[in-house]
Amino acid sequence: MKLAPSLLSADFSRLLEEAQSVAAGASRLHWDVMDGHFVPNLTFGPPVVNALRRVVDLPFEIHLMIDRPAEYAPQFRVRPDDTVIFHVEADDTPERALAAIRETGARAGVSLRPGTELETIFPLLDRVSLVLVMSVEPGFGGQAFLPASLERIRRLSREIAGRPIEIAVDGGIHAGTVRDVVRAGADVIVAGSAIFSAQDRASAMRALQEAAR
Repeated sequence: MKLAPSLLSADFSRLLEEAQSVAAGASRLHWDVMDGHFVPNLTFGPPVVNALRRVVDLPFEIHLMIDRPAEYAPQFRVRPDDTVIFHVEADDTPERALAAIRETGARAGVSLRPGTELETIFPLLDRVSLVLVMSVEPGFGGQAFLPASLERIRRLSREIAGRPIEIAVDGGIHAGTVRDVVRAGADVIVAGSAIFSAQDRASAMRALQEAAR
């Protein structure tokens, strides 16, 4: 299991320190970029993400919860091992979003809201490296895991059928839910509150790994 701590739950006044506090146990860092339109919240933008990209070695997952991913994806300074994720429900077509992400040199990922039919993304599977399954309604951290997400993960895993595509899951992940999520087929776990609400971040990440096993 790859662990991606979500900085949405971190202390925004100490983002570099917060990122460094999870670096030893994380496979990558997850950024929830929100525009106040696609979801009713505002968070990070390219200047903040790019500032940490210069000084943090971990790969980044940049989750664009925004209406116009094709316009903003090129503004992020990314590495080849970073992943830029767009939503299939965004105003831009998937073709435009994917083309813009490819031009950055990063890996492309796609995500969808819990209420969007899973089949919507099936035609895109041969063009992405990662699918992010939202197990809460996107926009805010600290929400409860939606149990129906487990069957969506299983169906997605069957559809991927051995192709080199990671399944990531984001929302309501903690020691009580992570095992079922991994058993359903998740490769990457995005966790925010379960990690950043703990004083000992390393212990919190170990607890997630142990619960998954």
